[in-house]
Formats: sequence, C-alpha cells, structure tokens
Amino acid sequence: MKNYNDKLLISARKLWKTLIHNKSFIGGELLAERIEQYKKMLNIFQVGEYYYMLFDLVYGEVASVSNEVTNVLGYEPEVLSSQILLDSIHPNEKDFFLNIEEKITSFLNSIPVEDYQYYKFQYDVRLKTKSGQYKRILVQYLMADYDDHNIYHSFHIHTDISHIKPEGASCFSIIGIEDRPSYYNIQNLNLQKSFDLFTKREREILKEIIEGKTTLQIAKKLFISHYTVNAHRRNIMEKAEVNTPLELVSKSIKEGWI
Repeated sequence: MKNYNDKLLISARKLWKTLIHNKSFIGGELLAERIEQYKKMLNIFQVGEYYYMLFDLVYGEVASVSNEVTNVLGYEPEVLSSQILLDSIHPNEKDFFLNIEEKITSFLNSIPVEDYQYYKFQYDVRLKTKSGQYKRILVQYLMADYDDHNIYHSFHIHTDISHIKPEGASCFSIIGIEDRPSYYNIQNLNLQKSFDLFTKREREILKEIIEGKTTLQIAKKLFISHYTVNAHRRNIMEKAEVNTPLELVSKSIKEGWI
C-alpha cells in the first residue's frame, strides 16, 4: 500500500505541475491579505468542525494549515503533509481523488486566467484520522495565488460532514460564482452544465439554513422581512423535494448544492 500511496502523490504532483509554466512567484504578503476573502468565498458552513489550508501547487505540498486540523484529523499543523493527506484517503476513493484532480486541472487549463476567481471546486472523501477512524470530509477550494502563466496556491476548507453523510457515493461539483456556469454532482466525471435549481436569493437563504440560522436571523442579515424568508424557505423545500430542514441539509451535501 505504501508504494501505491507514493505513486498516487507522484501522479497528483504531475497533474498540479501542468498549472505551472515558469518559476516566477508572488510574495506572501498579498496572499495573507486575501485569506479572509477566500474564507467568505468558500462559504464556511457551520455544520461540522473544519480547518483551512493553503496548498503549494509548485511543490505539491501543504504550505500552511490552521490549528483546527488537530480537532478534525488529530495531526498537529506542523506535521501535516501532502503525503499524510493522500495516505489517509480511503483505499476505495484514491482513484476517485486522482480522477477529480485530473478533471480540475484540465478545467483550469481550459479557461482564461480572469475566470479563476469565479470557480470553486468541491467533493467529499473519507480521510483516516491519526487514531485510525475514518471521517467524511467535504473539501472546498479555489485558486488563491496566480498570474497570467501560473497557479501557485490553492486555498482549501475541509469540513467534517460524517454526521450528515455517514455513507454513500462521493460527490464532485464545480461551482460557478457570479453567474458563471456550474456543474453539480458530476457523474462519471463528464462535465455538463447544470440547470440551477435555485435562484440567487434562494441560494443565499439555503446557505443560512444549512448554517442553522432561524428565519428571523436570516431576515435580519439579508435585510428582508421574515414573511419573505418564509416564502423562500417554502420554495426551497419544494424544489429540493424534502419535508424537513434536516433532510434539506443532508440532500444539499449529498447533491453538491453548496
């Protein structure tokens, strides 16, 4: 198994190298300033414990990771590496992971650099903790540091959704931001533009529902009446074909809607 994991890392690094075309590099100060912006864009869902990570695509290695990784995976931030992460992927999902990364790198190489900021990538995969327990992790990430020729870093949020999705097939989505096309719950890794089930406002409210906000809290945050929020909630539930908020959260995770 160790040899297979080594080959998996080598293969993944070869894919990431296709995003690097020269050795120029953007400094870390600008990168640090963007961290909060990235967190907001990735919509940190408070449905489970999470950690965030900056990944170095040039070297195929973890550049930095937040302290919360210890709560989720059991590793201290300073020891987490790409080798540990890939070793921890469930054996049945290692090929799935590599196929996803191949699809993402191909997608990035097919779009103009100015569109990088408008796409986030997400999938779920089982990772083994330091203690040997498997947790299902929702991986969300976007391109963080790039120029006209290279992508240097990606910024990730990894959320434990084991309690929401204890079993079932992994889901992969490419989500467009600001009216870019989205590809939800991609089957057989074939990209087909998805019909967006929800309106922009419904997506805003869906995010708040998933985070456990009440109708009044949502109304206050979005500066709309609670009657309007309730109307949107009914529409969301009807479109999602669910009967309870818990079913809505579970289906949103499973279908890659978030």
